[in-house]
Formats: sequence, C-alpha cells, structure tokens
Amino acid sequence: MSQRPTIHHIPVCPFSQRLEILLALKGQSGAVDFSVVDITKPRDPALLAKTRGTTALPVLELPDGRILKESLVILRFFDEVFGDPVRRADPFEHAIENMLIAKEGPFTAAGYLFVMNQDRQRRDEFNERLLALYRDINGFLVEHNPDGTYLFDRFGVAEAVFTPMFMRFWFLDYYEEFDLPAGEDYDRVREWKAACLEHEAAQQVSFEEIVKNYYDYALGSGNGALAEGRSVSSFNFEPDWRNRPWPPRDKYETHASDAELGLV
Repeated sequence: MSQRPTIHHIPVCPFSQRLEILLALKGQSGAVDFSVVDITKPRDPALLAKTRGTTALPVLELPDGRILKESLVILRFFDEVFGDPVRRADPFEHAIENMLIAKEGPFTAAGYLFVMNQDRQRRDEFNERLLALYRDINGFLVEHNPDGTYLFDRFGVAEAVFTPMFMRFWFLDYYEEFDLPAGEDYDRVREWKAACLEHEAAQQVSFEEIVKNYYDYALGSGNGALAEGRSVSSFNFEPDWRNRPWPPRDKYETHASDAELGLV
C-alpha cells in the first residue's frame, strides 16, 4: 500500500473536488493519491468491504488501512494534518465560516433537484427555490463582509466547499438557462460566486466537462444510472468527454441516443 493517504473518488465529483481545492490551497496536491472509481459499474467488493457496504464517495483510506467517509469530515481532517490550517483561526470567525458551510446541503439539493426535474410545468418552482437560497447566502455575505469579495479576506474553507457546486450548476446554465437576476438581492453572492469560479486553486474541471458528463442528470438519471433507451452512461470514461459532441440543450423534449452523444 502507498505510504500516502488514498482518496477513492469519481474524478468529476464535486465532493472530491473540494478536497482537491483544499490541498491546492495548502500546496499539498501531491500529498494524497487518488484512486478512480467507475460509477457506471458495480462497486469493487474490496472497496465495499473497506466502507462496510456504503457506496458514497469520496472515501479516504489511510496508509494503515483506517477509513474516513463524508467529504466535509475528510476536508477538516486534511486541514488539520497538512500544513497550516486554511480555516479561520479566530473562533468566532470559524463559527461564522461553519454557519455558511451549513447552508451548502440545501443549496446543493436544490440545484440537483432542479436539473433532474422532468416536468416543464414545475421549472419555475425549482428555479425560485434555488433563487431563494441564493438570496439567503447573499444576505449572509452582506451581513458578515459587505464590502469584501470572499466571506472574509481570502478564499477559505467555505469557498472550497461551495465552489464545486457553483461549477456543477453550470448544468443549470446550459440545460435550464439559469442566471442570477440583477439587483441588490444577488449582487454580493454574484461577486462571491465569480471570484470562487476564477480562483487558481479551483480549476480541476471545465464547463464542457460538467455539461457533457452530467447529461444523464438532466434526464433524471443520476449516479451512473441509465436513462430510458440508453445503454451507456454519460459518466462513462470512454470515449473521453473531449471527443464527444455537445448534448442537446432541450432536456424536456429531446433525449439524445448513445450514438448522438458520441458514447458508442
């Protein structure tokens, strides 16, 4: 076994990317090995034995065989064991940081439910649900750092948590033409989001990669499940996403075949 920790992960997974971002911020990108898991196939029994049957990724395996699960747990572990902490040193600021991080779960769920929705008549409902969460985050940022760019003075742990979700929500930009409205209810969170997307430590994935890999989510099929009439998942490693055509943007009326997606 490697003398470095191993992350078992899906390369395009946002929960894995947040770990990669944190390691990049700390200058520790080479401190961890990454083992790729193909979610279009049943989990390896050896990995399932290590996780006691759970399939959620990423999973951290330490050189001595100990296992940690849940990306936020692993994130905080890495922040403690590799280099200087990225988290806020001041206890009150650290608590504020954690308050913002606590908003990520509902935010992520709203975005994924939106892209997976198959009922055009409910589109406005899902759109407003996500906008309400953006307004809430906007208010939080205005309260705690009205004139800044990030939550505090630099890209920190909260940014590492949210940035992969901002990137995954590119699938909403593409398949739902989602955009933040103009106005003070969104101005602060818009600035924060833009700065997060542009940060040099967070460039592990691209817009094209997200849109192509997540096409099946836009058809209501997540985590490697096959959409109706399909035999190959859009998360398949081959052909590489760079060599596939762009999927159709109309997810409600047009369902592309494996061949049209360049998967066969």
